[in-house]
Amino acid sequence: MRRSERLAEIVEIVRDGRLHRACDIAAALEVSLRTIYRDIDTLVASGVPIDGERGVGYMLREPVFLPPMALTLTELEALSLGMAIVQEAADRELQAAAASLLEKIGAHASNRRHTPKSWGFGVYPFERAQEGFRHMPLLRRAIRDRLKLRISYRSLSDRTTDRVIRPLQTEYWGRVWTCTAWCELRGEFRTFRIDRMQECDPTGRSFRLEPGKTLEDYLEQIARQMNEDTAR
Repeated sequence: MRRSERLAEIVEIVRDGRLHRACDIAAALEVSLRTIYRDIDTLVASGVPIDGERGVGYMLREPVFLPPMALTLTELEALSLGMAIVQEAADRELQAAAASLLEKIGAHASNRRHTPKSWGFGVYPFERAQEGFRHMPLLRRAIRDRLKLRISYRSLSDRTTDRVIRPLQTEYWGRVWTCTAWCELRGEFRTFRIDRMQECDPTGRSFRLEPGKTLEDYLEQIARQMNEDTAR
């Protein structure tokens, strides 16, 4: 076993919150007690929060490592909403931790290849975050049941327009949520920031999948644009 693999194994052993004797770790990894002492010293020097001492035992002070996991968009909604609340109501240390958590999640969880760095969601006050999250249940239902929605949308230039859309999917960009839809006003695909939807109401009408207006068509359009950009 290489040393890097052994260090990772030690972290896995002590991460359960219980006290582990060095001799037991050595036996499990089939190395000498001296090797375990050296490895523990290396991990501590690297910033891994292991507490303990020789002859007593070792344990991980705080759960700093998470196993790989897949989050659904609804779970990401819950996480984003929770962090928005923390950033509004908690003390400064927790506010900073919430911002840091959203940065880390956003770096790995965006379901788009490119995330606009200028877009922020969790950094807004909770009242602003609520503006977007209040539309989420209706958007999810409309996507699932293919329902047309009427929205009042305020652009980044503060121009408000009323539109009827066919919502196709919601996207998480790392602290901001958008909805990709077929916009009947423009007659093309558009992506709307959900927190900039002033109103979002059912029209009472459903829509059928039509060639050129489906999610698959939109994804193919994006793929073509990316290929053209790469070829330039």
